[in-house]
Amino acid sequence: MSNKPLKFDTIKIRGGYNSEDHNHSVSVPIYETAAFDIGGTKRAKKLFSFSEPGFIYSRLSNPTVEILEKRVSALDGAAGAIALSSGMAAITYTLLNIAEDGGRILTTPYLYGGTLDGFKKIYPKFGIKIDKFGDINNPEALAKQIKPDTKAIFVETISNPNAVVADIENIAKVAHEHDIPLIVDNTLATPYLLNPIKYGADIVVYSATKALNGHGNVIAGLILESGKFNWANGKFPQFLEPYYTLRDSNDKPRNFLETFPEFPFTTRIRMNYLNYFGAALSPFDAYLVLLGLETLSERIEKQLSNTKKVISYLQENDNVQWIKYPSLSTSPYKKLSEKYLPKGSGSVFSFGINGTDSEIDEFLDSIKLFSYHTNIGDSRSLIVNSPKTTHGELTPEEKELSDIPYNTIRLSIGLEDPEDLIDDLDQAFEKTFSKKLEKAIK
Repeated sequence: MSNKPLKFDTIKIRGGYNSEDHNHSVSVPIYETAAFDIGGTKRAKKLFSFSEPGFIYSRLSNPTVEILEKRVSALDGAAGAIALSSGMAAITYTLLNIAEDGGRILTTPYLYGGTLDGFKKIYPKFGIKIDKFGDINNPEALAKQIKPDTKAIFVETISNPNAVVADIENIAKVAHEHDIPLIVDNTLATPYLLNPIKYGADIVVYSATKALNGHGNVIAGLILESGKFNWANGKFPQFLEPYYTLRDSNDKPRNFLETFPEFPFTTRIRMNYLNYFGAALSPFDAYLVLLGLETLSERIEKQLSNTKKVISYLQENDNVQWIKYPSLSTSPYKKLSEKYLPKGSGSVFSFGINGTDSEIDEFLDSIKLFSYHTNIGDSRSLIVNSPKTTHGELTPEEKELSDIPYNTIRLSIGLEDPEDLIDDLDQAFEKTFSKKLEKAIK
């Protein structure tokens, strides 16, 4: 083979794996074991001084899980990664690792409801304050929101459910001018549609439960680091703190930057938060995510095609008040989608029903083919009323700030025949609003 770098579709199938290292198994083996034989005192000394890579205990690392980490790292152009048992664990460990000694996280109201609710309920109790700013794509205004104790900026590349596109490059410039990292949740876009590290993001998190796996059969999360951020700039002393557990072969304590200069962020999470909080991803679940990754491009291309057709139908429907999808000519994020999402803006979007609460309920209860549940990125098409489910934790004031009106319906388009999906929506609209039309005629 040539020395040219492998392309995306090759990496998603072969990245991070050499069959010769695994008894020539064509498929990635599932290492379903709690621990690994150390092999003797000499090797133990090497393992525990980090002078030799290896596996000790599956809570910390496991060969199947490591292949997933390496594969997604290669897809994203990351220096290092860590896989965890959920996307929420990925967000939690990321923010604690950055602001464990207190501080502020600057974010936006355009986030997944569980993330917003966790920011409100959990992090302040750990001394981490959350500042929300709506005009986050305005560099000048954003810079004014950064305080001396702000530790990071957190955004979603494509927000859930409003499909707000973050101007990653400009946000990253503001963050770096203030010596803080940019964290992005890239769950909706996946590395197939968008590579945030390319535009200056320092940390990328995923709910691998969603499109990365794409089959609705696993809960998993990932954290990736660019390897480019300067954690020794004085704002993050935890990375310079010597640890006896990081001692060298002469028992000299070292810090994370000394021991793991290429990927100190994810390794610190592994050694501290994964080790002692324990949100480990099982080898079998890692295997399921790896299987899903193998068809990532094909699935997303089909979903993008289906999404365009469903949106075209909704645009002509008089019972639809609005549609939020970045690629639409009416979207305020049209130019950003052209810059960051040239392949397409994903398969998750929202629209507003021109009806009452009871009519919205009747519409949803009339759906036959779409699955009514709160996941996204599935091979099946999904529908949900976000204000009462995925964002039901938010107060009316918070929903208004996040621009989630009462009539918001979120769709996650799957792999079915698009005509069947359109027929299902059409019959639900007909059943719901034909009665209203009959009354108006009378």
